[in-house]
Amino acid sequence: MNCIIIDDESTARTILAQLCKNVPDLLVVDEFPNALQAIKFLNENQVDLIFLDIHMPDFSGFDFIKTLKKPTNIVVTTSDKGYALEAFEYDFIVDYLVKPIQIERFEKSIKKVEKAIETKPTRKATSGQENVENDLYVNIDRRLIKIDISSIYLIEAKGDYINVKTQEKNYIVHSTLKKIEQKLPDSLFIKIHRSYIINIDKIIDIEDNSVLIEKDVIPVSRLCRPELMRRLNLL
Repeated sequence: MNCIIIDDESTARTILAQLCKNVPDLLVVDEFPNALQAIKFLNENQVDLIFLDIHMPDFSGFDFIKTLKKPTNIVVTTSDKGYALEAFEYDFIVDYLVKPIQIERFEKSIKKVEKAIETKPTRKATSGQENVENDLYVNIDRRLIKIDISSIYLIEAKGDYINVKTQEKNYIVHSTLKKIEQKLPDSLFIKIHRSYIINIDKIIDIEDNSVLIEKDVIPVSRLCRPELMRRLNLL
């Protein structure tokens, strides 16, 4: 069973690593002082278990959880008892360890993880490929106008209308952001704010809580930021 440790405190990581060494067949493959480094690792690697601290600067443990495309077993490690109810809203959070972690309590947690792995149902592979349309038709002045989906870089909500921006032209359409979001391929588009959907391939720069796409600077909401970070091909 492979695991990683995510905790901004080096002492806490050392203690956890030592506890893991005492468990047969449990291997710590890496340790991370922040969630962003762990996200990069998990983009290319799979593990059976994540030991996750909740309180970390900039990117909390819960922010990290929201970035997981394929959630794995998580054991929360924290000095704060107050987040237990929120933590167990996630099915893949197996246990909640309060620091300082006692050996007996740690061993009990590992048994819970082993049981979760044993009882986890195997997903069946789906046959066929997802059919993604290349064009989008919008109704403007009783005319159906075809838009190449890949040319769309930004969609902005404006009251009862949306502004569909392409590199060549903008289209004001009587619709909602939610409705058009359902028509767009998830592989290209992501909602980064309650009023904005962007084409990930068109991103030029990201700074703090905003994205530069073409010539538009778009805010990124705190709730949407974890998913955006997960979707980026971080180096």
